[in-house]
Amino acid sequence: MRIHSTSFSKSAVSLETAPRSPLPEFAFIGRSNVGKSSLINMLTNKSGLARVSKTPGRTREINFFKINEAWGLVDLPGYGYAKVSKELRDQFNEFVSEYLLERENLCGTFVLIDSRHTPQKIDLQFVGWLIENQIPFALIFTKADKIKPRAVEKHIKLFKEALAEFSDGEPPIFTTSDKTREGRKEVLGFIETAMEQSQKF
Repeated sequence: MRIHSTSFSKSAVSLETAPRSPLPEFAFIGRSNVGKSSLINMLTNKSGLARVSKTPGRTREINFFKINEAWGLVDLPGYGYAKVSKELRDQFNEFVSEYLLERENLCGTFVLIDSRHTPQKIDLQFVGWLIENQIPFALIFTKADKIKPRAVEKHIKLFKEALAEFSDGEPPIFTTSDKTREGRKEVLGFIETAMEQSQKF
């Protein structure tokens, strides 16, 4: 897939204020500081499309982008972010849950996992919730350039073993690096195939 155009559509704080669109949407979510904004900028080949911050939890709204006038990329707030009140955290979580459960044109969700770490409880809990609610998802292991390839493979293997407690099958899995651009072709190709098949992955 070639990215010809990218544009910011809207930021929303509730499903009611989210932009109405007939285009298929693909959402990106992960633990705070997992490298989500950097990944989005790498995938779209547009530096600065998603704001990169050194402070975890800066994304507190759902940000909608239009890609090639053909599909929507949705930047969801990171789960587990710090320095916000419990009331705000619950509000964000409720909004994200509502979007994932009720957005009719959502084709799939990419869950970002930091490849540098062994399986984290918060990631497994979130993936377990997706499985429980039958929400289609794929896994993206980010920051693959930060550690040795064998360590990345080990952490992915451990995550898949932990995931087996929730599900019999395995979701699609990608490994990425915003520095080396590893995984860009594969993730975009996967999105393109999903769009062509006109079905949730």
